Amino acid sequence: MGKRFMSYPAHAKAISLLGLPLIGGHIGQVAIGVTDTVMLGWYGVDSLAAGTLGSSYFFLFFLAGAGFAWAVMPIVASANASDDVTSMRRAARMGVWLSAVFGIVALPAMLFSYPVLIATGQEPGIAADAALYLTVAGWGLFPALGVMVLKSYLAALERTQIVFWITIVGAIANGLSNYMLIFGNWGAPEMGIVGAALASVITQTVMLIGVIIYVQRVLPEHQIFVRAWKPDWDMMGRVFRLGVPIGLTSVSEVGLFTASAFMMGWLGAVPLAAHGIALNLASITFMVHLGLANVATIRSGNAYGRNDIEDMKRGARVVIVMSIAVALATIAAFLIWAEPLIAVFIQDNEPEREAIVQIGIVLLALAALFQLVDGAQAVALGLLRGVQDTLVPAALAAVAYWGVGIPASYALGFILNWEGVGVWLGLVLGLAFASVLLMGRFWLKSVPNLSKPT
Repeated sequence: MGKRFMSYPAHAKAISLLGLPLIGGHIGQVAIGVTDTVMLGWYGVDSLAAGTLGSSYFFLFFLAGAGFAWAVMPIVASANASDDVTSMRRAARMGVWLSAVFGIVALPAMLFSYPVLIATGQEPGIAADAALYLTVAGWGLFPALGVMVLKSYLAALERTQIVFWITIVGAIANGLSNYMLIFGNWGAPEMGIVGAALASVITQTVMLIGVIIYVQRVLPEHQIFVRAWKPDWDMMGRVFRLGVPIGLTSVSEVGLFTASAFMMGWLGAVPLAAHGIALNLASITFMVHLGLANVATIRSGNAYGRNDIEDMKRGARVVIVMSIAVALATIAAFLIWAEPLIAVFIQDNEPEREAIVQIGIVLLALAALFQLVDGAQAVALGLLRGVQDTLVPAALAAVAYWGVGIPASYALGFILNWEGVGVWLGLVLGLAFASVLLMGRFWLKSVPNLSKPT
């Protein structure tokens, strides 16, 4: 497959066709977390605060392990450009292997999280409930990471509609499981926060079964699970070398948000609950940018496999403009409809309802501030992964999130005593710094190097 010319409108159409199912799938995925937040909010503020803390902790490990799944996407996309089915299969298998090993290593941190949570200065009652949540939810690492690998594999093959539908099935399963297990409906015991954790494990297992059935029935010629027990050290090394920096990048970013959750926990259950609500709303809109970033990885990876740099640059410009347009629409929504959006998460008879809503309105205004830069850094990472440039971006992300974002959140929130506002302003600064560094890396370093004759 050689070089080709696509106009900017043609790129926009192709990105939309490929990206809309991915965006829908990501929104469906975050809907699982939003459902947990809404139902735990209905159950009680302390449960919501503990759920926010526990899920933040869980996703720190989940996204670290998901680096191997993200690594599968550019490898398969590049191999797909030359119809190299063998490399596609090998990458998917070793992605599953490495994800399973990571799950085994990370599980003890889930099962024995209470001392860690206490060491971060959390209230003992909330820390105990969050730790209880993690003893159950931690087992979901295995199916969740398996789903991520296979979804990345299918997305790289541009089979994005099935990724969307599997996620929707998972979201429905999660909603029904939460309703049954948190509140004790349909004859089930009332399990509260443990019910939310169990519902998450059930959901991830249902999704894994669904994606395995699809791959087996629709792509039998790929033979993903034939002799899956046999190690492939060469491809494992390739996925590992690409995936570890991606995982570290994700840890850097999620670590920024996890640290913000810990800091909000220092301020009490009400600010932490408001933080969880605002973050869930911001996460929904971020999924659009993440879907565009996945498309950027797939299409830049495909162009990279064809050595078609001009086509890659045209596509990159289009996806960046689309991300900016989404960010502007989100900013308007967060500023205009902040109160009704936040009120959805809290019962009318909740004693702390008004306090949570008022704090949440301010936090959502700050979330509007970081929409442009959050989208930009996500798309930049997607483009860089497509050209299999992950090591230096991981270092740049660590500098931005940990060297700028976290210290700024602490300084503004607790040294200047701006509390929640200061913590969130630190998020804005970290994300802004990351967007500048990563976009600069792609346009000033990666693309020029790819353009040089070999």
